[in-house]
Amino acid sequence: MSTQEQQQQQPQQQQHVGEQQVKSTSTSVSTIPTISESKELTGLTHECGVFGAIACGDWPTQIDIAHVLCLGLVALQHRGQESAGIATSEGKCSKNFNVHKGMGMISTLFNDDSMKKLRGNLGIGHTRYSTAGGSGVVNCQPFVVHTAHGAMALAHNGELVNNESLRREVLGRGVGLSTHSDSELIAQSLCCAPEDVSELEGPDWPARIRHFMTLAPLSYSLVIMLTDKIYAVRDTYGNRPLCIGKIMPINSGHAGHGLSDAPADGWVVSSESCGFLSIGARYVREVEPGEIVELTRSGYRTVDIVERPDFKRMAFCIFEYVYFARGDSIFEGQMVYSVRLQCGRQLWREAPVEADLVSSVPESGTAAAHGYARESGLEFAEVLCRNRYVGRTFIQPSTRLRQLGVAKKFGALSENVAGKRLVLIDDSIVRGNTIGPIIKLLRDAGAKEVHIRIASPPLQYPCYMGINIPTREELIANKLNADQLARHVGADSLSYLSVAGLVQAVQLKQSTGGDGEGKSKGHCTACLTGEYPGGLPDDLSW
Repeated sequence: MSTQEQQQQQPQQQQHVGEQQVKSTSTSVSTIPTISESKELTGLTHECGVFGAIACGDWPTQIDIAHVLCLGLVALQHRGQESAGIATSEGKCSKNFNVHKGMGMISTLFNDDSMKKLRGNLGIGHTRYSTAGGSGVVNCQPFVVHTAHGAMALAHNGELVNNESLRREVLGRGVGLSTHSDSELIAQSLCCAPEDVSELEGPDWPARIRHFMTLAPLSYSLVIMLTDKIYAVRDTYGNRPLCIGKIMPINSGHAGHGLSDAPADGWVVSSESCGFLSIGARYVREVEPGEIVELTRSGYRTVDIVERPDFKRMAFCIFEYVYFARGDSIFEGQMVYSVRLQCGRQLWREAPVEADLVSSVPESGTAAAHGYARESGLEFAEVLCRNRYVGRTFIQPSTRLRQLGVAKKFGALSENVAGKRLVLIDDSIVRGNTIGPIIKLLRDAGAKEVHIRIASPPLQYPCYMGINIPTREELIANKLNADQLARHVGADSLSYLSVAGLVQAVQLKQSTGGDGEGKSKGHCTACLTGEYPGGLPDDLSW
């Protein structure tokens, strides 16, 4: 789903010339207002998460693939809370898939009836958080199309930087596009064989995927389902995450089997590894940048690797560590929680302060707060109690409540706060309109001093690669420096982690491997530095 979707929506009257979109067997449309209609403009949103699963051995399988997919998407719900979908295949009919998708949370979309209709031996799923204006059933994924060789389903995490040039290339073939979705554009691009590829014996899907990857350098992680196989694809820069897991036999834990010698009941691929244990799977490895992995009932294998230019470094999104990923996910051989802990340690080294205790804005800043406390020797204590039942609000606060600036999502633990000098850790500041009410809440509870420490550098630039970061004008760091912002929000002091400190924390325990340190390792810091790995995106011409 691209940022361009929010600029305009094209009426769905144009028909595909070459390929036709598959009709879902069932489509749920939530009548509850979607999150984007009522969400507060406070922070960042990641646009989506992808998941795929395939059973090994004889089909029909005894594994409930639809249930595995649903639980996998639940574990990725933090990456997208507006719409979701699942497409499954029984592995024998190439004409259609079982599809269920719609607006809303996963728990409201999938029930016993819908799950029964998703019977299959393999499938892919998607959960999404759109940018403003891109909300609607038409943009729900997986995106399913009929090709000359059968149905194909695709789920996409990321945003095509060269959306416009690729769109022109696809339209130039005489293929119509009915949405502004990157996912439809990718699907239609894959439907046409490259001119230099012979397909006399059937479609060469790896060659088609490779051709697309040469046309679109970033940013995407894809799961693509055909009749009896799934392809997992990651862009050459490795900007968006994707990893492989192994569904273990139920009795493997009692039989003394290790990960490598236990037979596989199936294989999964996911944006994050955090949901693997809940479905009886174990983390195996990441899909490498530029890698095309084929998953079948026999296992998985690398079918191709598309190299990036020699002078380009890997550009994995560093904000996956800071903000987006769940703490128990594994990236680059290390757990996200450990990196956040190290960010807190580094933050103390760069911005120490005399205080009585360290705390966090729950739960995003908690790991970094523990790191700050351990490095400084200060006590860690909770000072904020989160109200977990404050969701969408249909009631506008009165003028008096607005003037009070009440932080409605939190309460203060006054016994821990009264008379204390506090260091409050948060993971990031975007627009700067939530930290002020929290500081006021703590002062009203008796805090003597409130020092804010941010476990990431100031956000100064928008993201064009799949993260809904506001325009430069909306980012508070472009209006106020740290001292000015401290005065603006009522803090005694405010400091950010430096870019160098963040990179150091991320790379401290990072496992080597791949093609070596020089070319393999690297992180996208575009939202912090303005240095975009693939350049700025195309401007829309229509």
